[in-house]
Amino acid sequence: MSTDSNTNFVGKAPSRVEGPKKVTGAAKYSAEFDVPDLAYGYVVSSPIAKGKIKKIHADKVLSLPGVLHVFSHENVPSLAWFDRNYKDDIAPGGSPFRPLHDDQIKFSMQPVALVVAETFELARYAASVLTVDYEQQKHETDIESKRNDGSEPGRGKTGYMPPARREDADKGLDQAEHRIRHEYIHGAQHHNPMEMFGATVHYHPDGKLTVYDKTQGVYNCQQYITKIFGLSKDEARVVNLYMGGGFGSGLRPQYELFLSVLAALELKRSVRVTLTRQQMFSFGHRPHTLQTLEMGTGPDGALLGLKHYALHETSRFEEYTENVVNWSGMLYQCPRTYLSYEVAPLDVYTPIDMRAPGAATGSFALEVAMDEMAYEAGLDPLEFRRRNYAEEDQNKKAPFSSKKLREAYDEGARRFGWDKRPMEPRSMREGNKLVGWGVAGGVWDASMQKAAAKATITADGKLTVASAAGENGTGTYTIMTQIAAETLGLPMEAVTFKLGDTTLPEAPVQGGSWTAASVGSAVKSTCEALGEKLLKLAQKMDDSPLQDAKFEDVEFVNGHIRLRKEPEQSVILRDVLQVSGEREIEADSSAMPNPLNMQKYSMHSHNVVFAEVKVDEELGTVHVSRVVNVVAAGRILNQKTARSQVLGSVVWGISMALMEETVMDHRYGRYMNHNYAEYHVPTNADIRDIEVHFVEEEDPHVNPLGVKGIGEVGLLGVAAAITNAVYHATGKRVRALPIYIDKLL
Repeated sequence: MSTDSNTNFVGKAPSRVEGPKKVTGAAKYSAEFDVPDLAYGYVVSSPIAKGKIKKIHADKVLSLPGVLHVFSHENVPSLAWFDRNYKDDIAPGGSPFRPLHDDQIKFSMQPVALVVAETFELARYAASVLTVDYEQQKHETDIESKRNDGSEPGRGKTGYMPPARREDADKGLDQAEHRIRHEYIHGAQHHNPMEMFGATVHYHPDGKLTVYDKTQGVYNCQQYITKIFGLSKDEARVVNLYMGGGFGSGLRPQYELFLSVLAALELKRSVRVTLTRQQMFSFGHRPHTLQTLEMGTGPDGALLGLKHYALHETSRFEEYTENVVNWSGMLYQCPRTYLSYEVAPLDVYTPIDMRAPGAATGSFALEVAMDEMAYEAGLDPLEFRRRNYAEEDQNKKAPFSSKKLREAYDEGARRFGWDKRPMEPRSMREGNKLVGWGVAGGVWDASMQKAAAKATITADGKLTVASAAGENGTGTYTIMTQIAAETLGLPMEAVTFKLGDTTLPEAPVQGGSWTAASVGSAVKSTCEALGEKLLKLAQKMDDSPLQDAKFEDVEFVNGHIRLRKEPEQSVILRDVLQVSGEREIEADSSAMPNPLNMQKYSMHSHNVVFAEVKVDEELGTVHVSRVVNVVAAGRILNQKTARSQVLGSVVWGISMALMEETVMDHRYGRYMNHNYAEYHVPTNADIRDIEVHFVEEEDPHVNPLGVKGIGEVGLLGVAAAITNAVYHATGKRVRALPIYIDKLL
C-alpha cells in the first residue's frame, strides 16, 4: 500500500465501528430479541453432586395457570442415540453431557428440569415450587484426594499436545550447583462474563428455527443441534451478533441451547431460556490444578535440568486436557527437561478453556519458580531470564517464525526503571508500605484456522464483507472493516462487515487468539479476489490506463485503482462499476494455514510483564500500583483495540493474583461463592497505572497478515509478576493463588 494513502487503515487506531450501537443500546444480545409468541423457560438445578432422581412431582406445577410444560428425563422425546451426535467441535474425549437424558446426577447444579410458562416470572416461581426426590450418593470433588490417582490423558481435545521429554532431567539436576523444588497451586476459576448465557429460539410457521444464542461459534452450535434433533442446516439458523464477554465459556454449546430448542420443537412456539448468575457456575471452568516444579542451574546461572508435573481435575464423563507444562520446555533454554501431565476424574462438570487455557496456569508456576531459582543462584530475575533465553522451540526442535522477546525485555525494563531495583527483599518502602518489583514472561501459540468470507460491492461504491466469525468484545467488526477497506482502498465508512450468522461463510469458533489471523486472512483474500474482478472490468473501459496491467501491478487507494509504479495512471472505482452496468459484483474465498510453514517453524507470541506492588505490613493488603506489559505479537492491526485487549488481560491477571477463586464446599460438592458478591473481581479502585506497549515484529511465515493475536498472551506473566513483586516487598513466597491477606500476615 502506498504511503500517501489515506485508506491505509491497518496498524492505525480507529474506534470501534460497532461502538455507537453498544453504547446506545441498539446492539441486541441473545436474550433480547423480540420474537412472536414467546414463552419462557426456567432451569431447575440439582442440589446434590452425585446420585439419581427418584421422582419429579410436576402435577402441582402444571396446574398453575400459564404453565405450559415441565420437561425432564421422564418425558423428553427420543433423541439422537450416539455420543458423536452430542459432540461439538471443541469436545474432549469421552461422553458429552446430555441434558435431561436420564435419572443420573453427575454434578452439583446439573439441570434436572425445565419449566416453561407464558411469562418469565411465572416460570421462575413454578420452578421454585417444583419438588424433586433424590437418592444421594457419595461424591468426590477434591483434587487433593487424587494426588496419587492421576493418569495421563488418553485422547486430548483439539490443540492438546502431549508433553515432550528430553534426555535425563535427573542427571542435569544432579549436576546443578543451585536447585529448587516447590509445589504451586491454582484453584478453580469461573469465567463470569457480564452477559449470562441465554438463547431465544424463534419458531417460524413453517417449523424452521432461528436461534439467537450466546456463543463464540455459531456453526459449532448449529451442527450440535442439527445432529441431536435431526434438523437440516436450513431448518436451524444460529445467530450471535454481539456477546457480553465469553473468555472461552462460549466455545462449547451450553445447556440453555439444548433446552430452548427442545422446548420450541415440542411446544411449536418460540421459547427463551436464560441462566441465573448462580447457574453460570454449573458448567465449564478453569480447573483446579496442582503443580510441582524442580529446576537446577550451573555456577553461571544456566539451567541444567527442569522437571514440571501438573495434575488437574476433569469430569467423570469427559477427559478435558490443557497444555499446562509444555511451556516449560519452550520458553527457556534447558538441555534436560521432563514434563509430566495428568488428569483425575471428579464429580464436577467438565472444565472448559478459559483465557490462555493451560498457559495461564502453567506459566504462573514456571515464572514464580524462575524467580525463586534466580534468587537461589544470586542473579537478578531479569538477567536470569536473559541467560536462559531460548533461541528455538526445544519441544518441536524448530526455529521460531519470529521472536522479539529480548527486545521486549529491553523495552519493558527501560520503561519500568528495572535497573533501579535492589535485589534484597524488604529493601524498598513508601511510608508504612513495603514496595516490591517483580517480572515474569509468557508465550502463546500463534494459530490459524481455515475460514471463509464473501465480499459484495455495489454500484454506489459500498462494500459488504461477511463471515460467520464471532464478536465477544475483541473488536472483530472493526479490524475486519479495516482490512477490507485497506485492501480495496475504500474509506471505512463505505465498508460494512457482517458476522455471527450461519447463513454466512463458515468461520472457526472465536478462541485461541486465532480469529484475526484466520478470518482476517480470509477477508483479505476475498477482497483481493473481488479486486481482480474489478480490474478486469476497468480494463474494458474506453482508453483504460490499466489495459495491460496485471493484478500485482496495481493498487487500490483512495477509491481508485492505479498503477503502483505510475500512480497518476488510475481509474475511479465507482466509475468502473457504473460503466460496467453491473449492479453489484461478488467474490468469495477462504484462507487456511500453510502446512509447510507449520512444520518448519514454531509460531508464537511473547510478552514480558513488570509489576510494582505496595503491601501494608500491618494489614497484609496488597495494591498493584504499576504494571508495564510489553507484547511481541507480530503485526498489530488496531493499536486501540489491541491495547484494550491487553489492558483487560492485565486486570484479569490482577484478579487472578489477588482475588479470583471459586471455592468448593466438598461436603456438598457445590461451589459456595457462586455470585458477584463473593466471587471477587477487581473494581476501578483496585486498578492503578497500566502501560501497554508493542514491539515491532515482522513475521512473513505465520499467516498472510503477519498477525499473531493478543487475547491470550497479554494475560500471561501478570499473576506471576505480582507474586514475585510480593516476595520482593515482603520476603514471603506465596505459591498458591490467590494471595489472600492471611497468607502474608
